[in-house]
Amino acid sequence: MPQVTLSALITGLRTGTALASFPTDTVPALAARPDRAPAVYATKQRDFQKPLILMGAQPADLWPYVDDRAGDLGQWQAIAQDYWPGALTIVLPAQSDRLPPMNDILGPTRSIGLRVPACEVAKAILAQTGPLLTTSVNRSGQPPLRMIADINREFPELLTLSPDEVAAMGDSEVGSGEPSTVVRWGPTGWEVLRQGAIQFLG
Repeated sequence: MPQVTLSALITGLRTGTALASFPTDTVPALAARPDRAPAVYATKQRDFQKPLILMGAQPADLWPYVDDRAGDLGQWQAIAQDYWPGALTIVLPAQSDRLPPMNDILGPTRSIGLRVPACEVAKAILAQTGPLLTTSVNRSGQPPLRMIADINREFPELLTLSPDEVAAMGDSEVGSGEPSTVVRWGPTGWEVLRQGAIQFLG
């Protein structure tokens, strides 16, 4: 599909009629409504055992998706206060009834990765769509695409903004180029699963 306006991109995501790509603070996101997860996997040719990240405009949008029966929400919120918005993905126990019943999304541990990006374009979109399942824009095993023109060429079915519209919102189409750092909450506290764009101090 050609580059579209911000309102058209938001409409496509909200209605579930399209997948889209938009800039973030790390690498551009391939995004969809949670119930469109199978289309994301098909587009990327991604292994269904590799989970996606649920991205939101603010922490309050994401907490309903986690399972806090152990009473750990306060500790999770403290980390979010320190690192969000930013390039940290927090993997937490999932409230699976808030998402389609697919192990592909939640993984065998019934957990889900959450993130609030430090990118005005991404947050503006997420504020209108609600939380979206996201991943990098690339075929599985290939480097993430960073430029809108490359995304349009390799994934013509995705809705994207124009570079000029991204610039008008005060962002660059190119983020840091590094993936987010990923940490998981477990019985002994936080575990770093992937060292990425930021240093996690716990």
